[in-house]
Amino acid sequence: MPKLDTTVPQTARIWNHLLGGKDNFAVDREVGDQIIASLPQLAENARLSRAYLARAVRYLAGEAGVRQFLDIGTGLPTADNTHEVAQQVAPDARIVYVDNDPLVLAHARALLTTSPEGATDYIDADLRDSDTILREAARTLDLDRPVALFLMGILGHIEDDAEAKAIIGKIMSRLAPGSYLAMYDGSDTSEANNEAVRIWNVSANPKYHLRSAARIAGLFEGLELVEPGVVPVTRWKPEPGAENAPEIDQYCAVGRKP
Repeated sequence: MPKLDTTVPQTARIWNHLLGGKDNFAVDREVGDQIIASLPQLAENARLSRAYLARAVRYLAGEAGVRQFLDIGTGLPTADNTHEVAQQVAPDARIVYVDNDPLVLAHARALLTTSPEGATDYIDADLRDSDTILREAARTLDLDRPVALFLMGILGHIEDDAEAKAIIGKIMSRLAPGSYLAMYDGSDTSEANNEAVRIWNVSANPKYHLRSAARIAGLFEGLELVEPGVVPVTRWKPEPGAENAPEIDQYCAVGRKP
């Protein structure tokens, strides 16, 4: 197992702190609290982003009929993990998680529970190492059938749009027609969010880079955007009664491979 470095704040652990989790260290809480001081609503934004993930899983496992999920940049286990939501809709769903944070690896057993009909697996790999991810994922997923690729809050760690598109393109090219890409990331739509990310980048590892909604839309080149397209996470197929939830500086979309 890779060595845990408890002296450098890590994205997965900071996010865990923002979500109210316990799997983090003092350095992570310090950065998280500094960010919340700049952007008090960030903890709520983290929860709303997580709720979008659950809605995307329910849509893909339900209406879209997807039975396979590749979740890269998993983060630490919390409530409503991808496999839990997917298998509530489709007990035979198969899920592969990918992350390269040693603490996530240490907690991976919490992600490996499954319904008897389905399956889960965990891969310790970097987002950029698509060959390893696809090779290992093929142990659990049939890549000749549609797969939903989840890149939730992770593409912000790739500063260059061309590099981000290349990563997406390489993975999606190996997935069957009818596969989907679902993602969200922070946007540069407010000064408060820009300042929060500046604080994040002073101490946290890896750095995070905001994109405009137009740049996020560009990552879906060649895919068919599912309605309502690129929108704040609270506007993507909201639950009944949540239609008037405030817009936040986290934008998302789901796209289908023709």
